[in-house]
Parts: sequence; structure tokens; C-alpha cells
Amino acid sequence: MLKLAILGLGEGRSTMSAALQSKKIHLVKVCDINEELCKQRAKEFDFYPYTTNYDELLKDNSIDIIAIYTPDHLHAEHVKLALLHGKHVVCTKPFIDDLTKAKELITLCEQTGKKVFIGQSSRFSEPMKKQRKEFEEGVIGNLITIEAHYHADNRWFLAKEWSLLKSFKWLYGGLSHPVDFIRWYLPDIEEVMGYGMISTNGQEAGLKNEDTMHFIFKAKDGRVARVSGVYSSPTQPTKRDSTLTCVLRGMHGASQADYHELRYSVTSKEGEEKIIYWGDEKLKYYYRFEGQSHHAGEYQNYLEYFVDSIEQNFTAYPNMLEGIGTVALLQAMDRALKTGKPVKIEAIKSEYGIQSCVF
Repeated sequence: MLKLAILGLGEGRSTMSAALQSKKIHLVKVCDINEELCKQRAKEFDFYPYTTNYDELLKDNSIDIIAIYTPDHLHAEHVKLALLHGKHVVCTKPFIDDLTKAKELITLCEQTGKKVFIGQSSRFSEPMKKQRKEFEEGVIGNLITIEAHYHADNRWFLAKEWSLLKSFKWLYGGLSHPVDFIRWYLPDIEEVMGYGMISTNGQEAGLKNEDTMHFIFKAKDGRVARVSGVYSSPTQPTKRDSTLTCVLRGMHGASQADYHELRYSVTSKEGEEKIIYWGDEKLKYYYRFEGQSHHAGEYQNYLEYFVDSIEQNFTAYPNMLEGIGTVALLQAMDRALKTGKPVKIEAIKSEYGIQSCVF
């Protein structure tokens, strides 16, 4: 059984639940600079080995994996230190916020031989897993196009001081989920174009960056996809408008995976529709906390998948290169919002000297 430590106990709350309930992982210690949060998590999970010093995790030779859930601007340094100390790494999305650090991390990962896995948790929910499996089995035929969105009434976020900081962007904090779906099925995105705005609700609250965005992607083979994110506006009932959705349209059929609702539908070549709803048992597995927050079930899924990859020596995806590729795409999207013009992904890669990387 591999031994895990967790850095960052905000989002790391889900990882604590995942590790403590898993039979494949042994949680050794957790860490956060906020000792009060450490104490809160210790009491919540009846798990008391904690520290406020990251060095304690790094120097503990019994630890195999460090799971990193710190603020985005700290990821690169925390991942670097973990690799230098011989640890495998799980890092939450987005992987890094500064692509100038990408080459160093790629080289370090190759030199140490340690694995880095990006916690794009949405891939590991039941509907998205089912959709991927049937896609790979050829149920809908060759892919024509993808549509994905993340539409949530997150006006309650506007009451949080950090959400009004210039550094906070829904592009990275929310839209990265459906963007990952696009890259999962169309990894060779060549160009992106999009528009965004700050909604009236966002403007009144003092939001600094766009909370309403729509983008079109073009892949190298000519296929197109679209993604949208809306975060400070009312939504439709979930029977009509799922919060986080991925739609695949193929030559012979189409499928739709609805994340929060644990709902999946597929239309066959003959036009017959099959709908799957997962019941209370699965809901309780995935959503272990109040208000479907902190989706611990999918974290457990991806942690166990990563453990399998280490023990069986295969690559767990999304790996570091995929994580960097998603950040490059997000930065191209960010640039399109600022310029109002299409942005080539190659231009972003060239700017940071990572042209040779295949994402």
C-alpha cells in the first residue's frame, strides 16, 4: 500500500476523505500553513498527524506520493520540491500558472523518473467515465464535434473577498473543467477564439475578470468544438440545463454526460435513446459533503488510478504534459479575451520555448 501526504487542506479536504476510505492508499500526514484549518480537519476526520511545515513531508522517506492542493501560483515550486525529494506527485488543476517554469519541471520529471498526475477530477465522475468508455468502444462512431459547458449560479462567491481580487479568474477556476473535456477528445487544438464579459451581477459586486465566456476551438485536423462558462447568473432547472456537461456528436450517434446529476444519455445509429441515472448509493459515494461540495468520490477514483499506474508502471492521464497543454490552451483563451482576435496555440508554446512538447 503506497503512502500519501496532502499539502493544502481546503480542496485537500476531499483528498483526505478519499485516502481514508481507500484500501489502496495509506494517509500518513497532512499539511497546511493555517494551523486552525489543520485542527479543523483533524477533528472532522479523526486524523491527527498534521504539520504546518512542508519540509516535514519532503524529508519523510516513508511518503511515496504528495498530493498538492495549494493556490495556483505555488504549484510549480511545490511540485519541484516534491520531485527533488523523490516523491510522486498529484497536483490539482490548473497545473501551473506560469509557463516559464514548464521546461524545468518536464526535465526534472524525466530525470527523477517520478510520476506527476494532474487532478482533473471531472474525468473521474461516473457519467464522464461511462461516456469515455462507450466512445472508445465506438458506440457513436468517429467523433465529429464536442460541446461542453460549466454554467453555475455562483453569485454566493461574490461575497468572498478573494473572488474579487484581480488574480481570480473564472477562466482558470471554473472553465478549466469543460476545457479539459475538449482536450480529452481533441488534444490537437490549433486555434481558439472567444469573447467574454463581466455580468451585471459581477460588475455590481466588483468582479475584476470575466464571469461569462464563450469560445470556439479549431483542431489541426479541421474539427471544431465549443465551450462556455457562466458563473454569476441564474440557471435553468437541472432537468433542462445541467451545471457541467459534455456532449459528443459522432458519425453514428451522440452522447451527453451530466456531471452533478450523475446522468448519462446516448443516442444510437438507429435513433434509440438510452438514459442512465445513478442512484443514492453512487450519489453518496461522490458527494460526501454538504451541498454536493468537495466531490470526494472522484478524487478517490483518480487517486486509486494513480496508485495503479505506479504499481503497474503505466502512464496515468492527465500527466504533466497534458496539464501543461491545458494551461497553454487556457492562456491562449485568456489572450483571445483581451485582444478579441483568434490565438494560435503554437504562438503560446513558442513564447515559452516548449514548441517540441507534444501535449
